[in-house]
Amino acid sequence: MELLNLSEELKNNAYPGRGIVIGKTPDGKQAVTAYFIMGRSSNSRNRVFVEEGEGIRTQAFDPSKLEDPSLIIYAPVRVLGNKTIVTNGDQTDTIYEGMDKQLTFEQSLRSREFESDGPNYTPRISGILHIENGGYNFAMSILKSDDGDPSSCLRYTFAYENPKAGEGRFIHTYMHDGNPLPSFSGEPKKVAISGDIDSFTQLVWESLNEENKVSLFVRYIDIETGKYETRIVNKNH
Repeated sequence: MELLNLSEELKNNAYPGRGIVIGKTPDGKQAVTAYFIMGRSSNSRNRVFVEEGEGIRTQAFDPSKLEDPSLIIYAPVRVLGNKTIVTNGDQTDTIYEGMDKQLTFEQSLRSREFESDGPNYTPRISGILHIENGGYNFAMSILKSDDGDPSSCLRYTFAYENPKAGEGRFIHTYMHDGNPLPSFSGEPKKVAISGDIDSFTQLVWESLNEENKVSLFVRYIDIETGKYETRIVNKNH
């Protein structure tokens, strides 16, 4: 699989929707994850990321303008022991609760499917980073309708053991802008990971479409110690 330039992937797509990147720094010492949200409607754009415990949640930037909170207010990132969960919806809680009961990542998502926002039927994308005893693995999942047919849910899980340094995987909700929006298709894209947390955050944020970008979360986790650093960028501030 071709190693893609993450900046170019973002710049060449006006509306990837919501996206998750998971990988490893070039020196192999840190696990990397990023999650971004974009919006076309005023309701989707009226959001910010705020820290909550070891994770984050979305909240309305202007509560008076909040219309339907059901699909836009959730906790995208939660931490369960040595596992960091990153998703584009309230399935973060489903994964957290399932894995807390000894279910696997994949089993935890069996009770969920794509979002009910026809005709887009936005896919649910999820990621999990597992760091233990100096080792690091991650997995990604997408639950999507069958080419816009909501009677069928397609479930894909991709697992990456001992991922390569300087590489990551990128999955996003929509292939590109459209009406209806076409769901992501295929395996998560292989992208290069470079720089420290600040330069990587800047690269992702500046590559996202200026009109549609809303918020970005980036976390670097030391694989030896489990200590992490976080960056949050909000268009509304």
